[in-house]
Amino acid sequence: MTTTTETQATEEEWRGVAAEDVEEVDQYVGTRLQARSRRLLGSLVRPRLGTALFALALVIGENLLTLAGPVLIAVAIDTGIPNAVGGSTAVLAWCVGGYVASGLGSAGLRFAFLKVSGRFGQDVLLDLRRRIFDHAQKLSLSFHESYTSGKVISRLTSDVDSLHDLLEDGLDGLLTALFSVVGIGVMLLILDAPLALLVLAGLVPLLVVTRWFYLRSRHAYRNTRGAIAKIIVQFVESMNGMRAVQAFRRESRNEKIMAELNDRFRGANKNALNVMATFTMTVRLVGNLSLALVLAIGAVRVVGGGLELGVLTAFTLYLRRFYDPLDDLAMFANSYTSAIAALEKISGVLEERPVVVDPDEPVALPDAESGRAITFDRVEFRYSAAGPIVLPAFDLAIPAGQTVALVGATGAGKSTIAKLVARFYDPAAGTVALDGVSLRDVADADLRDNVVMVTQENFLFAGSVADNIGLGRPPATRAEIEAAAAAVGANEFIAALPDGYDTDVRKRGGRLSAGQRQLVAFARAFLADPAVLVLDEATSSLDVPTERAVQRALESVLADRTALIIAHRLSTVLIADRVLVVEGGRIVEDGSPAELIEEPSGGRFAALHRTWLESLA
Repeated sequence: MTTTTETQATEEEWRGVAAEDVEEVDQYVGTRLQARSRRLLGSLVRPRLGTALFALALVIGENLLTLAGPVLIAVAIDTGIPNAVGGSTAVLAWCVGGYVASGLGSAGLRFAFLKVSGRFGQDVLLDLRRRIFDHAQKLSLSFHESYTSGKVISRLTSDVDSLHDLLEDGLDGLLTALFSVVGIGVMLLILDAPLALLVLAGLVPLLVVTRWFYLRSRHAYRNTRGAIAKIIVQFVESMNGMRAVQAFRRESRNEKIMAELNDRFRGANKNALNVMATFTMTVRLVGNLSLALVLAIGAVRVVGGGLELGVLTAFTLYLRRFYDPLDDLAMFANSYTSAIAALEKISGVLEERPVVVDPDEPVALPDAESGRAITFDRVEFRYSAAGPIVLPAFDLAIPAGQTVALVGATGAGKSTIAKLVARFYDPAAGTVALDGVSLRDVADADLRDNVVMVTQENFLFAGSVADNIGLGRPPATRAEIEAAAAAVGANEFIAALPDGYDTDVRKRGGRLSAGQRQLVAFARAFLADPAVLVLDEATSSLDVPTERAVQRALESVLADRTALIIAHRLSTVLIADRVLVVEGGRIVEDGSPAELIEEPSGGRFAALHRTWLESLA
């Protein structure tokens, strides 16, 4: 299985090769990517194969009826009209009636095909969008921190739209064109073999140019997909950071970046269009030359009596229809190449695998009444294989029910410890355990019921305040939601909102202040009632009065549970039973707040405490 990471590794392996081998490298990588794309396309089509075959049958029927038209015209010209002049109109009447019937039948089958193919295409797209969204939610935090949200949006929008174009127009054009070319080719041979062989000889240069088009367009559309993804990433990042953009007058810089990305996208599209234009021009040129030769040779033969006029008329009508579908094939090739390039990107996401996975045979956590014990046993961690070690052989034991505060300089490893407890990451070596059970052996659902993390930037979803608090425990009643809010001191500000608990907090909780959003997050965590609560800078957004109210509420929130508090504000740290000073991924001081403050030698925490007291003076 080839994932995005593996593909990148493959490309890196080929770096530094000789310039003359670049094309070979591109073909090697492209072949692997295309194989992956076709696997994805096959998995989308296979469950709907019956619908696809039904659509195929409708196209065959439509084309058979369409092919009857020129033959009926030929019979009418060569037999029906002369007979009618002689007084017998039966043949002409049958030809006219047959032409009308074939036209009506073809239109009806066309209508049915568009309905069936439309339903088929929408089912495929719905399945694909669902796969991307569901899979993205299952991927580990490490993926989302390296793969920007703009790229995921690009996969769900522009890349899916490319497949939509293929299914909506390209597939129709392909089926119609294939059966038209095959059917018309047979009819040309039946009508007049010498002229037909002349026409079929024109397919040789078309096969050559088709191969050229396929190779060039594959590379061109891969570039367009990458270019549009970068535009979406830049747009999403700029919109999400609009406050910083306006505060630091970054508009001109953003405009310059977007202009450069647009130029790249325009260049990639220009290249793709040039390839398409060259291919279409060649098809038209061959078609027009063939038609001219057929008319010239056919006219000479008609004058000489070697070919009937009706046959030449039917032949030329078929010939026009023979090359028109080749334009449709060109359009399909265009759509297909663009869709395959898009599927390369999508399949890369879908073939990513979570780094943090559910165990095959999960171990149930024992019953707990007052929190759970947390242990770190020789834990080593780094954020990437090539990155620096953040935690070197880290050991820690936290008894059940104990509140522990982690302090230290930025980058010391405090938040990493919290993320490992919440199992957003797994250690590279060693074990993180709850009540002696390794987190690797705990089912994710069980872990989320037992460990809840409240961070500085807690996310609120658009919707009511009650909905956002209820996220902590979805089955909770309205009374339980309000009780949780009251327990953390959030009830007063919620009651003052226009619609109380039913007030829409808007996107990302933009209707609330930072402190209010944090109180909602505390209420959510309280409602979840976890055995382990992790607070990562959870009070940093609160003003002094709100912080004091929250600290009073924390007495009830932290009761009968294990808590891990990461904070720079010592007013929050002082409520802990135990303080750990972390430096360089190691614990350099460990004790109660009082013990560390009174350290005779004046340790690091004592110095922090003195600095904090001086700031309050």
